[in-house]
Formats: sequence, C-alpha cells, structure tokens
Amino acid sequence: MGLTGGQYPQPGEISLAHNGVLFLDELPEFKRTVLEVMRQPLEDREVTISRARFTVNYPSSFMLVASMNPSPSGYFNNSDAPITSSPAEMQRYLSKISGPLLDRIDIHIEVTPVPFEKLSEERKGESSVDIRNRVTKARELQTERFKNFDNIHYNAQMNVKQIRQFCKISEESKQLLKIAMEKLNLSARAYDRILKVSRTIADLADSKDIQSEHITEAIQYRSLDREGWLN
Repeated sequence: MGLTGGQYPQPGEISLAHNGVLFLDELPEFKRTVLEVMRQPLEDREVTISRARFTVNYPSSFMLVASMNPSPSGYFNNSDAPITSSPAEMQRYLSKISGPLLDRIDIHIEVTPVPFEKLSEERKGESSVDIRNRVTKARELQTERFKNFDNIHYNAQMNVKQIRQFCKISEESKQLLKIAMEKLNLSARAYDRILKVSRTIADLADSKDIQSEHITEAIQYRSLDREGWLN
C-alpha cells in the first residue's frame, strides 16, 4: 500500500493515520523519495494523488512521530562499540532526511543513553496522571482559543496569520529568536514552528503570554537544525 496509496489510488498509511499518529521507526531506512511525499500532507493536512486521468485528495491530518539512530551502526561517539561509522558514513546516513522535511517536523530531540545511576535512583518524577491533567487543560485552552475558527482545534493547525495573532512575543524573545535564526540558519518555516511550539509550552505552563523561557525551550527542540550529531 505504501504511505500515499500506490499505483491505484486508495488511502495509504498517511491517510489511514488521519486524526491519529503515524509512527515511522528507523526513519533513514525509508527511501528518500518515499519520505519526501510527506512534505505536502504535513503542510496542507491532505494528500494529493495525481494520475493521468484524474486527481484524488485524501485527508491526512496526523501527528508524525519518527525515531532514528545517529549513525548506520547505531553507536555514536562510543569508542568501546563493536561497530563504528565514519563521519562520511554518518553524514550520508543523515542526509537521507532532507532539510525541507525536517523543517516540517516541529520537535527534534536527541535521546542519550541513561546511566545506571539514573536507572537505579528512587527519586520519582511527575506522575502520568499529573501530566495528563496538564495536557488536558492545555487542549481545553486551545479549543477555547480557536472556537471561532473552522477546522482549527489546536496550535499545530495554525496558519501564518493565526500565528501572528496568537503567538505575540516580547522584544527580549524576538532577540532570542533573531540570534537563533542567524546562528542556526533557520528557515521561515522553522521560525513559525518554534512560535507554535512555544505557544504550546506556554499553554502547558498555564501562561497567558509566551515568555522568553518558552521561546528558549522551543529553540532547544530544533537539534537537527544544528547540523545534527555531527556538529
């Protein structure tokens, strides 16, 4: 079937994930041509399949979650690893995921190995119940925010005009963003993604306005904009 539906148009994995989650494990192992077809649905929330005699549109508003290793061997910066990859091999591996596709992914997070001391400590973090309550409250805030808009229910669905309306930031935050844009060479699309993520961080903190710490946190979630693990 594939992600988009194959030779004979039918809903593919992207459309079947409509209003849900599409999880892709080992992202660089997919063909680059396959990954590139996600650019349009991630932007427009629908997928268009064109054939010689007709064109079909399927809804595809989904949350993309993907995982990947930093290198083909799966071991990065580990001198004791049984298999290592050269910088050229790692760059070739990571280059399977294009910049335009990364631009459309809101959050990039590097997950480092957890040391034994952390695994064995007895200190408890925030409970799942408390996290769920915060998320539920944030979603309720967003539902109220967009109650007068058709087909918009949460921050990720905002277009540029709505971002400008609901993601106003202070001069201090603008300077933080300016530095990040210049240092990380971010695109206009990444700029808007940072604003949307910072709006959600503020909602989770029950903050009416986006604060500078929310912008800083959102910038930190663009790790692959910093040339990935090779930087």
